Amino acid sequence: MSAFVGFMNNWLYQPFVVPLLLIGVGIYFTIRTSAVQVRLFPEMFKVVMEKPENEEGISSFGALMISTASRVGTGNIIGVATALVLGGPGAIFWMQITAIFGGANAFIESTLAQIYKKKADDGTYYGGPSYYMQNALGQRWLGVLFSGLIIFTYAVGYNMLAAYNLQSTFAAFDFYGDNTPKIIGAVLALLFAAIVIGGAKRLSKVTEFLVPIMGAIYVIVSIVVLVLNASNLGAMFKLIVASAFDFRAIFGGFAGSCLMWGLKRGLYSNEAGMGSAPNAAARADVAHPVKQGLVQTLSVFIDTLLICSATAFMCLSTTSISPADYVVDGAPDAAGYVQTCMQTTLGNFGPIFIAISMSLFAFTTLIGNYAYCEGCLAFILKRDVTKAEAMIFRIAATVLVFFGAIAQAGIVWDTADMCQGLMVVCNIPTIAILGGVAIKSLKDYTDQKKAGIAPVFKAKNIGLDESKADCWK
Repeated sequence: MSAFVGFMNNWLYQPFVVPLLLIGVGIYFTIRTSAVQVRLFPEMFKVVMEKPENEEGISSFGALMISTASRVGTGNIIGVATALVLGGPGAIFWMQITAIFGGANAFIESTLAQIYKKKADDGTYYGGPSYYMQNALGQRWLGVLFSGLIIFTYAVGYNMLAAYNLQSTFAAFDFYGDNTPKIIGAVLALLFAAIVIGGAKRLSKVTEFLVPIMGAIYVIVSIVVLVLNASNLGAMFKLIVASAFDFRAIFGGFAGSCLMWGLKRGLYSNEAGMGSAPNAAARADVAHPVKQGLVQTLSVFIDTLLICSATAFMCLSTTSISPADYVVDGAPDAAGYVQTCMQTTLGNFGPIFIAISMSLFAFTTLIGNYAYCEGCLAFILKRDVTKAEAMIFRIAATVLVFFGAIAQAGIVWDTADMCQGLMVVCNIPTIAILGGVAIKSLKDYTDQKKAGIAPVFKAKNIGLDESKADCWK
């Protein structure tokens, strides 16, 4: 298993595969949309607060919180620290670049998910990349493959990784022993089971409540740390830039460079272009698909430009600690690096704060990740998931959370990298082919705004076959 995963990652993360697809297509869509992720940035905050037209529907904010719950998680702390330890300080720069161009990919994929979404009998909506692969591209087999990848990536790879990252954070405390991972895994699995049995509606309510609170507290504490380390900030930014543009080091060993680690952990954190967030975007009840495209772009920025940067700056502003010192036998001690940096600045409160943050981030990550999976299972089966099937699926997902907490770091991280890379290979070429539909939808939206009317979308207005976009007749 380890040899196979290593082989796949060696291929997927060659410069001309995942990096070229993500950055290249992101630049292409940035040009085609006239930098929609920058140009309509103020509009994102307006549409995110709109209420759903149907009381049973999920609001733009609810869909934002579901996708942000998956994005904002252990990757924002341990993922960032891993990139810094293995790739150097310049990794955060390339994470930010990935997010900026990834914002265009996020806009296109989520707008497409809205256009090709379906309506359930109870009046709610569902959809995602599998549906635009089937209905717009005409390739159901690709949609089935992609649905399988989402289930494997999120219910297995990412959720096991979230559980592992959480328990590893507690290694800094004296009470940590051989049985601690089992105890943490059991508690986390029980809490996870209690939520997922409640279904999608409860998922959205839990994430709507937790995500904004924990994100705001985390950013506030990071600002306090930066103020305390204000005298180091100049040296910190100089170090980041010097590392980011050390091209001899980058091209001398691309696989281990700051560029590659920034891209890998940026993708793990913000998921832009992977095709995961469109599953949440499709569920939003909005008057125009572009609104949810803008909302999901905002989610990418919240995740990487705000929260990932907060982690990186908190660590790197402690200039007396080198991230390179936290590589033990070739493996990164990311949790140890973060804990030491925080303790240096905030004393004993630092490690406690990171442990609490990781607990909340891991919990919402588990919920947000799982929210994508049952819909993909229904797509594969071509019917609704029965109560018995759903219960079996939820129990299996719960057991995997426990096993993630006691797993080995290397295989869990590598499996997650492989899964997310395969999702990119499926999704990015698809949105590159179908992106013209989303761009026409953007023009329709901006034209209506210029005319002074509230944008309302109809498929025929952009020349789209209404049989393929039956929610927009």
